[in-house]
Amino acid sequence: MALTQSSNLGTSSSLFTLKSFLIWSFTLAVCLLVVGFPLVVLMATVAFLLSMVLQSVMPVSAVLLVAGSVIGFNVLAVLIGASMLTLKGIHPHEVRWLSWLHGEADDIDTSVYAACPLTCDMEPKF
Repeated sequence: MALTQSSNLGTSSSLFTLKSFLIWSFTLAVCLLVVGFPLVVLMATVAFLLSMVLQSVMPVSAVLLVAGSVIGFNVLAVLIGASMLTLKGIHPHEVRWLSWLHGEADDIDTSVYAACPLTCDMEPKF
């Protein structure tokens, strides 16, 4: 009985860690594309110039080599960041600014419509 409960806890812990790693990977990839857009544009510009320079040395595979290197660097950076956050034990539910990821409403900004003072206190008549 104790053996089955301990193996169940290990499986639960590993699934929790895997889920945390996958959520961090998704979050960091989205943040890189959305927030880091100027960085992505700068990397694309440098990659374009580097592929033009390498085209004279390696005419067949210069663009493939540079594009693969840049994409590989970005994927590796996201995976290393996600693994570091997961290994430190930081779960995405603990981060306050990630409420958009979990679908939680932010109560700070509440909308007040122009017709609300006239209609908000009225009960619908059916």
